[in-house]
Amino acid sequence: MTLDPKETLLEVNNLTVHFYTDRGVVQALDGADLQVKKGEVVGLIGESGCGKTTVARSVLRVLPPGGRLVSGRITFKGQDLLALGERELNRTVRGKRITLVPQDPFNSFNPVFPIGTQIRDILKWKGETGGKTKVDEERIWEMLNQVQIPSPGSQLKRYPHQFSGGQRQRLMIAMALLPHPDLVIADEPTTALDVTVEAQILRLMKSLVQGREISVLFITHDLGVASEVCERIVVMYAGQDMENGPAEILFSDPRHPYTSELLESLPNPEGKIRDIPGDVPSLIQPPKGCRFHPRCPQAKENCSSDKPERIEVSPGHWVRCFYPLA
Repeated sequence: MTLDPKETLLEVNNLTVHFYTDRGVVQALDGADLQVKKGEVVGLIGESGCGKTTVARSVLRVLPPGGRLVSGRITFKGQDLLALGERELNRTVRGKRITLVPQDPFNSFNPVFPIGTQIRDILKWKGETGGKTKVDEERIWEMLNQVQIPSPGSQLKRYPHQFSGGQRQRLMIAMALLPHPDLVIADEPTTALDVTVEAQILRLMKSLVQGREISVLFITHDLGVASEVCERIVVMYAGQDMENGPAEILFSDPRHPYTSELLESLPNPEGKIRDIPGDVPSLIQPPKGCRFHPRCPQAKENCSSDKPERIEVSPGHWVRCFYPLA
């Protein structure tokens, strides 16, 4: 079925995830919501430990040991992903309809096999060969050219350690796009790269997905990166989604106090840096209500006891706050 361009491709509703550890129960996600539409690049931003990667792992259902999805619903193309068995999820969704560009490409490759072998094995595993033992070499070569890996024939014989960090990330992007996915999850894909290579990778990803109507869930802690590539942004704090809206509006007119404080913490033209007063809370014993309330300049009594519902402050711009900024 062909989706309407405005139709939601991925929808995460009221997602609550806990990790059971020796130190106690980490309440990593507390009723998080997000949506990704067809052909849309959505940024998931926030400080380290806010739950961004846990959202991605939950969608792919690859939570680490001790992780448990307590409640919520994850719908992809109208199908409840949490109702699928592991075998069906592997066969039809994971690595096929939804693919991943990881943060550290070096650790994602097997160091003892050439790149070409690993690419071909993935295509065979995901049924891209139609049951044949030979993959479409032309398609692989074409994709490597598109991600700006020169001389694909000779490059496919090389091992992961023989490529630079930027080249390994280009190879990861190629492997994520080869199965013709509907959604690519990019988990901080430029963190390990220097600034000039980061800019090249970001331009490359943007150009490749725009031509294919592929949706992207782009996870980052870098507001500059998010403003460069994302059409819409979801801001997270301590496992809760705080604000969700078009990137241009969210940066120019933030309505949640946390988003405003986050933007204010960016270096200004004079080079001054301002942090957010207070500390990020422990997720073993997180604050009740809105988890940002201990650090929030707008907080009132009910913020410490009740979790606010999402409200639409302007078309397509949502905020989870009792007292949104004017």
